[in-house]
Amino acid sequence: MRNLLLWIQMVVAVLLVAAILLQQKGVGLGSAFGGSGQIYRSKRGLEKSLFWATIVLAVLFTILALINLVNG
Repeated sequence: MRNLLLWIQMVVAVLLVAAILLQQKGVGLGSAFGGSGQIYRSKRGLEKSLFWATIVLAVLFTILALINLVNG
């Protein structure tokens, strides 16, 4: 059972990293220093789905980590 939880947690971790890397924010290093020049806009379509999937994966990863800690 413990091995199964570890494998599930590793899969969720890889999916979480992929979801984070797929999100685009800013253009290059210019936005890191305040030079983005972008106007606020709401998320739509795939961007919104990816945003929510990232949140769900992060919560799932945290829950799995706590379960693994308790079962340790």
